[in-house]
Amino acid sequence: MIISSETRDEKIESNLGLVHSCAHKLRGRGVEYEDLFQAGCVGLIKAVDGFDEERGFSFSTYAVPVILGEMKRIFRDDGTVSVSRSLKEKGRKISYEKEAFIKQFNREPTVKEIAERLGFDEYETVQAITASMPVISMTMQDDESENQFDIPVDSHEQSVSTLIALEQVMSELDGRDKEIIRMRYYSGLTQTVIAKKLGMTQVQVSRREKVILKQMRSKLL
Repeated sequence: MIISSETRDEKIESNLGLVHSCAHKLRGRGVEYEDLFQAGCVGLIKAVDGFDEERGFSFSTYAVPVILGEMKRIFRDDGTVSVSRSLKEKGRKISYEKEAFIKQFNREPTVKEIAERLGFDEYETVQAITASMPVISMTMQDDESENQFDIPVDSHEQSVSTLIALEQVMSELDGRDKEIIRMRYYSGLTQTVIAKKLGMTQVQVSRREKVILKQMRSKLL
């Protein structure tokens, strides 16, 4: 569906919160927040241009995976891990300081010694050293065999996408329905306890819960 440039710009601006939400979920993983946000904005624009409201689901449900997909490009470039500029710079400083230390003391320095000489925190020193190491492919073939070292892992991006989509669907529920889901699945209360708190019968809670879950599933799918 074609939308006017004015409506398009308004839709992009009004949904920047989705980009911030995704960026906050992925921050602290070696990429600057600003880089995540910029990539997410590219994803948001693509989502606005590609969204078809006639398909029956909310814009956020469609947009979040697209936004995360653009952010994911920062972490993976031809199968390698992207490292932030600040971490690369710290890695270079550590390398130079390590060489100077070896020349002076004729031995390898400890992490603590390097951190103290550069005024770095020990944790960030370890991060920078790790980021400077060569990347080892977990799918490369062994020199002595045809075996691959494939390690299956859950997609963090997919988990983030699901959580954000779930939060969006929850926000669209009315007050009582939202309370039923929160008490049932966040607080772990029984239907009987929920019924007493909301002035309902257990049967009413059970029936309403089924209706709410059916609605939520249809929106998430």
